[in-house]
Amino acid sequence: MPNPKRQHSKQRQRKRRTHYKITLSGLSACSNCKKPVLSHRVCPFCGFYKGKPVIVAKEKKEKETKS
Repeated sequence: MPNPKRQHSKQRQRKRRTHYKITLSGLSACSNCKKPVLSHRVCPFCGFYKGKPVIVAKEKKEKETKS
């Protein structure tokens, strides 16, 4: 198998690697509460998936303020 005769320059390596980018995850709006949710997942805020209740979501407790 042939090997390269010369080492690739740093610029050439970096040009090749310009396409290695992180893509944003596919967020969509929940059909029930309209909050952003990962697609094809149950909404962690309301527990709905495709307009139907799937799980009972835990409600976050509000922090008590010291008076």
